[in-house]
Amino acid sequence: MTHTTVHTERYAHCIAASRRVRWDIEHDVIRARRLDFGKPFLPDGLSRISRLDFLKPAEQLRLSQVQGRTYANMFGLVERFIGIQMLSCSRHHWFGDQVALEALVRFTDEELKHQELFRRVERLAAAGMADGYEFLPTANAVASQVLEASTWAVLALTCHIELFTQVHYRQSIQPMEDIAGLYKDVFLFHWKEESQHAILDELEWEREHGRLTPRERDVAVDDLIGLLGAIDGILRQQATADARYFSETNPRRFAPGQDARLAAGLLGAYRWQYIGSGLQSPRFRQLLVAMTTTPQLQRIQAALAPLLS
Repeated sequence: MTHTTVHTERYAHCIAASRRVRWDIEHDVIRARRLDFGKPFLPDGLSRISRLDFLKPAEQLRLSQVQGRTYANMFGLVERFIGIQMLSCSRHHWFGDQVALEALVRFTDEELKHQELFRRVERLAAAGMADGYEFLPTANAVASQVLEASTWAVLALTCHIELFTQVHYRQSIQPMEDIAGLYKDVFLFHWKEESQHAILDELEWEREHGRLTPRERDVAVDDLIGLLGAIDGILRQQATADARYFSETNPRRFAPGQDARLAAGLLGAYRWQYIGSGLQSPRFRQLLVAMTTTPQLQRIQAALAPLLS
């Protein structure tokens, strides 16, 4: 069996999975429901709210909902550039492997659907939360910035994101019984389609890796470091905005120093959610080691250490 045949079979597996788990936003996920604001959205394994020990139980509940709203919006944000990148990758298969082409077209279609799903979540969250929340980054601006980087770096970032979505759902969201039912279902259905997306990410990243020279790969590593730094910039901006929104809409004022602890706690949680948890994913680490030299891997680790300390 040739290397190409093995890859075609993996693309075919993703198509079969896509057909099997296909779902509709309204009929399967929303089902005429509203978000339950009597329950938390994000579990503590992701939100890390228990570290903010000055918050009362009702405040912890509400902060999990603020974080959960941002969590959904972040996925809607990154799926803009992911969909564009995969549509771009499909051109390499136009006159070749039609199975791979179908798999990537399906991937892009599903990412467009996911963006609409998260827009629905935002509208549902806005209907039940106090005015004043802002999600500051815009999808098109971020996509334009990300897609200026090398394809290798964008595919590495995409693989990182879609592998950590698997970890988040299986390890934190799925086991929790006492989180809002509709919110949990959003990420159940999201996970069902992201499972095969992660496989396609690997295949396309490996394909791109194989066509680059060692010098081009070295430049791409710097691009990946730059992209993760740009993600951190977004997280710092949004953590500040979420902390301000939470404090301004909270019934009680916090003691001196507690607003700063709140903002720092949110930034730490966001860095864990969108950077740290992916880098600790065994599968992503395995792929990154395979795609980099030891000095390149050390360069990535050194650049990210200050963010994850």
